[in-house]
Amino acid sequence: MDALNDLFLPPAKSTLASQTDTLFWFVHLSSLALTIGLIAVIVYFVYKYRRKSEDEVTPLITHNNKLEVTWSVIPLILVLIVFGWGYQVFMNQRVVPDDAYEVNVTAQKWIWQFQYENGARTTGELHVPAGRPIKLVMSSNDVIHSFFVPDYRLKQDVVPGRYTEMWFNAPDPGESIVYCTEYCGTDHSNMLANIIVHEQDDFENWLAENAGGASKPDDMPPAEWGKQIAQEYACSTCHSADGSQMVGPTWKGTFGSEEPLADGSTVTVDENYIRESILEPNAKVVEGYPAVMNTYQGQLNDEQINAIIEYIKTLK
Repeated sequence: MDALNDLFLPPAKSTLASQTDTLFWFVHLSSLALTIGLIAVIVYFVYKYRRKSEDEVTPLITHNNKLEVTWSVIPLILVLIVFGWGYQVFMNQRVVPDDAYEVNVTAQKWIWQFQYENGARTTGELHVPAGRPIKLVMSSNDVIHSFFVPDYRLKQDVVPGRYTEMWFNAPDPGESIVYCTEYCGTDHSNMLANIIVHEQDDFENWLAENAGGASKPDDMPPAEWGKQIAQEYACSTCHSADGSQMVGPTWKGTFGSEEPLADGSTVTVDENYIRESILEPNAKVVEGYPAVMNTYQGQLNDEQINAIIEYIKTLK
């Protein structure tokens, strides 16, 4: 079984993955066995009942009770086994252990954001301890997304206006990739994140270092930090820094310029306009661009917004 997993499946990095894999191979190998058996019977019948002479008449066979019961009961038993087994695996995936560490997950085009119990926040990286159940409480700020981790054999839709949950336990330190598997727009394929599994002590240290949310590193200039934030929050997927055309207006040479708006008016791109565009993106929409940007209210603090503004000022 391990050889088959290594050949056909991603590495199994959660305690739930082996249960899913075992059921997966039972279904496929039993189906393969039935298929080979059926083909063998067909080939045998083709040979046995081939026409041997022009005068040969095929005998009339009405039915065979034993044969009909056999080909009805065997599939029924297999279906019941798969149903009962699948239900058990499903319940194991849905019932969250009482000692699970809880992380809030927010999805929006095209980033994953994570908030921890001590107030720490990350974008594009989920940090968890090894060997402990992790409960994810997930919601979306815009459209339907789907949180999929192939290494854990887990997938859960993330829906606007409600919370969905999933849990996992990764026993060993390492990294795995999170994909969005519900089409959510032009950069759907780039909506990725990394799950970084730490040893318990390393995770506690990481939590302590990041408690209370993001703040500027002491040795990093504000503009450089703003560039880093823009990359983390996927701003660069809609706004270019080199003048190229994208979903949203380019940032190159924008600061201090006059921009025409969709309502026919114009606006000076200054600190106040950029801040308003981050927190209330549909208040003033630039002419020729769709009103598709999501608000970052409650996600970026004042220090982070100021850093982004300083970064935009450097793009002359």
